[in-house]
Amino acid sequence: MKKTSRVITVIVFIFLYVPIFILALASFNTGADMAVFKGFTFNRYAELFKDAALLELLRNSAIIAVLSTIVATILGTCAAMGITKLGKKMRSAIMTVTNIPMTNPDIVTGVSLALMFAFAGTMLRLNSILGIWTLLIAHVTFNLPYVILNVLPRLHQMDPNLTDAALDLGCTPVQAFFKVTIHEIMPGIIAGALMSFTMSLDDFVISYFVTGAGFVTLPVEIYNYTKKPIHPKVFALFTLMFIIILILMIVMNIIQSKTDRSKGKRFSKAGGVL
Repeated sequence: MKKTSRVITVIVFIFLYVPIFILALASFNTGADMAVFKGFTFNRYAELFKDAALLELLRNSAIIAVLSTIVATILGTCAAMGITKLGKKMRSAIMTVTNIPMTNPDIVTGVSLALMFAFAGTMLRLNSILGIWTLLIAHVTFNLPYVILNVLPRLHQMDPNLTDAALDLGCTPVQAFFKVTIHEIMPGIIAGALMSFTMSLDDFVISYFVTGAGFVTLPVEIYNYTKKPIHPKVFALFTLMFIIILILMIVMNIIQSKTDRSKGKRFSKAGGVL
């Protein structure tokens, strides 16, 4: 049974990572045909950083990713704290609503948001409402559940006596939050922020329906690239984006593992004292 599980795991990883490996290999190919490797070169990366249009699109994606991450992290953390104060039935209902953007098909979410923005534009008598703000609202919308689901477990694991002790020592609720609570849940906040950033950076489906001509992100424009032969420098761009996201995922896992180990040590010491 173990051998079968290992074989299946290897097959799954092959299907997941071989395409990415081929893409990365094509970014170093001197030839234009990715099926034939003619030689090794870094020229594709040099061409990428000389392409002002692609860099501007990447900058737009980074701007939206950073802004939506900041807003979603703040709102999601506040929402998670509010959810923990609710009763069991109400908390279950709210969590069901929170999970809908994650389980709902992206195309349904994108079309729904586009219709909502179109309705708002009609009410405000605007010819074109789609742009950076509609894109930002859409990204915050689908990033919120990821922040909430990362922060909530940390709030449940946190000892409520710590906050009560801070209040007894003279802290106001706001001071207790910044001096005690935020330090205890920081790993969850960071994990939610990193996940929001990665989800926002490479989102295409929802962005396609809510973006305007004046502000286009990289994934949306790449869709137009696929309608014609793709230049090898785009392979270099994809490779860099994968590396960035991979680094963020590794950092997130390291932070979570270190936090779990430190909490385990604290609990073991507390048990030893008792």
